[in-house]
Formats: sequence, C-alpha cells, structure tokens
Amino acid sequence: MTRLHHEGPDLFTSRDYNEPVDAPLAERMRPRAFADFVGQEDITAPDRPLRRSIESDQLSSVIFWGPPGSGKTTLAHLIAQHTKAQFVPFSAVTSGVPELRTIIKAAEQRRSMHGQRTLLFVDEIHRFNKAQQDAFLPHVERGSIILLGATTENPSFEIISPLLSRSLVVVLKPLTEEALGQILDRALADSDHGLGTWQARLSPEARRRLIAFGNGDARALLTTVEFIVRQAPAGPDGTRTIDEAMLVAALSKKALRYDKAGEEHYNVISAYIKSLRDSDPDGALYWLARMLDAGEDPKFIARRMVIFASEDIGNADPLALIVATSVAQAVQFVGLPEAQINLAHGTTYLASCPKDNASYVGLLEALKDASTHGNLGVPLHLRNAVTSLMKELEYGSNYRYVHDDPQAKTEQTHLPPLLSHRRYYRPKSQK
Repeated sequence: MTRLHHEGPDLFTSRDYNEPVDAPLAERMRPRAFADFVGQEDITAPDRPLRRSIESDQLSSVIFWGPPGSGKTTLAHLIAQHTKAQFVPFSAVTSGVPELRTIIKAAEQRRSMHGQRTLLFVDEIHRFNKAQQDAFLPHVERGSIILLGATTENPSFEIISPLLSRSLVVVLKPLTEEALGQILDRALADSDHGLGTWQARLSPEARRRLIAFGNGDARALLTTVEFIVRQAPAGPDGTRTIDEAMLVAALSKKALRYDKAGEEHYNVISAYIKSLRDSDPDGALYWLARMLDAGEDPKFIARRMVIFASEDIGNADPLALIVATSVAQAVQFVGLPEAQINLAHGTTYLASCPKDNASYVGLLEALKDASTHGNLGVPLHLRNAVTSLMKELEYGSNYRYVHDDPQAKTEQTHLPPLLSHRRYYRPKSQK
C-alpha cells in the first residue's frame, strides 16, 4: 500500500489509523480497506471502473454525491491510501478561495518540479457559491489538480456546469438495513477500534430498531449505538444487555416515531402521496402532520408536491403545478412554523384535483421506444435547411406550415416512419 502524501493539518493525517481513544466511534470504525467498505458495492466492487481507477492510481476528477453517512469521506480515505499523488483535503466549511490559491500554487510547483499530481479533496463542495467554484475550473482544465468533491446536494443544481462536464459524478445511495446491520455488528464485536470491550448485547428487537433509527446513515447509527452502550448498566458478568425498552428510553420519542421500525420516512411519504393520488385530503393532511411533527424537512415535502402535480395531475388541472411550485417558493421564503400553512394549502388543493397521469405514462413509453430503436432519423420534412447543401438534400422539403395550411396539423407526420403508429399521449378524457 502506498504511503499517503499530505501537507498541513488534515483529517487524513496518520494513515496507520491510530485514532485517539476518544475519537467518535464512526471515525474509529471507518473502513481501512475496500473489503470493509459495505453498502456501495455497485460502485466499489472489484470489477467496477471506480474501484479499478482508484487501485491503479488513475483517478480523474470525481464528484461524490450521496446522503450523509453513505461513505463519501470514507472513499476519500481509501483514495488517500492508494494514491502516489499529493493528497490535499480541503473543507468548503472552514476554507475559502485564498487558501485554495495557496494549494493551487503548491500543486503547480509540485507538478513542474517533480512531476507529481495533486488530488484535492473538497468536502461539502456545494457550500462554495458558483463564483467560488469558478476558481477550480482553470486548474482542473490544465491538470494542475485532480478534483475530488463530496456533496449531499444534487450536483445538477449546486455544481457549475463547466466543472460537472469535466468530472465523473458518482452517486452513493443511502445504506440498506443489511449494510447497516453489518456495520453495527462489526462495531459491537471490534475490541481494537469499536465497542467489543464493552460486551454489549442487543436484543433482536433493539437491534432492528437501532438499524431503523440509522435510516441509511452509518455515522448516525454508530453515534447512536456508542451513546446507548456507554450509558447502559453492566451486569454482574460485565455484559451490557440492551433491550427495546432501554432503547426507547434512551432515544427521543420523536425520533423513534419516524424510524423504519414503524411509520418511518419512506413509508410516511408513501402514505402521503397515495392519499393525494386517491383524492383524500383528510388522509393527506394527517400524513403531512405526521411528517411535520417528526421534523421532516419541509423542502422535501414541497419537492414531492411539485413532482406529484405533473406526474399524477398533469393536464387534468395545469394550475396544480403552479400551486405546487408556489408552495415550494413559500416554504423557502417563509420557513417554519408558518410554512406549515402553505404546505396544508397545497396539500388540500392537490388532493382535490382531478387526476391524469397521461403525460408521465406517455413519456415512459416514448423513452422505451427511444432506447429500443436508437437514433431514428428525423423525417426530411421536419429538418431545418440552413445551408445550400441541406436544401439540395431536401431538408425541409414538403413541410407544411400549419398557419398557412391548418390541415397540416392532422395530416403531417411528426414521428420517424418506424413509429408512425405510436400514440403516447392518451389523456383520460379521450380514452
């Protein structure tokens, strides 16, 4: 394994992983090799391109996008272990453009004098505004640095397009309950870095609820289990037995009300959407209240409302999308607790609307045809003849201008010949 190169203080110092004994459990249990990194096998399995590029030290600029506790920083640790390049961590929370200029200058000197690359890991890169992100661009383009960014936010909205076009976006998913179970069991058994010396024993019910409480976030899970184990009383033989009642007493009622053991995040939002779809404003309001009472992000609810307005209502009531986007704006502008009123307004409107998913269904069918049949040529009469050669090739020939020829609206074809019989959009009123 290659020695880590670093400059200045950073969270990757001491890659022998001799963490202080008082370091948080999530840090002590951070995987030291790919074999220990569970839950993201789709991108880190031995045959995956990302894994091969890391192990061969041929990584290009990458943006890691995933929810908290999914493994973004751990991947950075693993890259640090495998690279011969200078690995420089950089936090968008605590650092700014002046510090970046210093790093870039050192990287350029390193490259010109020693031919050594610099991998710059930028944690929470979305916290840089668009103008600050521009500062990375010329150096990524010249190869002065290889950028590794980590973000919990959608890069399409939070990262500037020129930077995205020069980077591979790797999507990390929330960890499954199975993956969280493996992480939990390893932490409880590991006597060197975990809680093995505490002799903690979880009942099956407590284990299940604890994994559910993690809700896809390994860091949250490990932080919670460390708290639970440390405050659990030891029995005569030193064993700390933790049952479901003890777990409930140790954790807040509100947190458990929204975990995966009962009406958790995904189940509740599913109940909310299905209530809207079934035109039941009472059910929708109840599930909205449950989410708000449990501390759900109101922006998440508003985003789902915007999606629902087009997916399930569509042209049955085009105003629904306007109402939903207005609610989303109001949530941003007003904030809680008053934004609850806006969410209730939008919820009852969407639930009361007529429903028609024809636009969404039609899109799915068109996407399937596009994938199945590949790049079918645009019919000549629909092409735009912008050069004399195109005119000679009959681009645009026989096109009928509907304002001059109203019959063209129904008689002129607009699909490739192979798909001329397709009818994607079938609103309910015409079925």
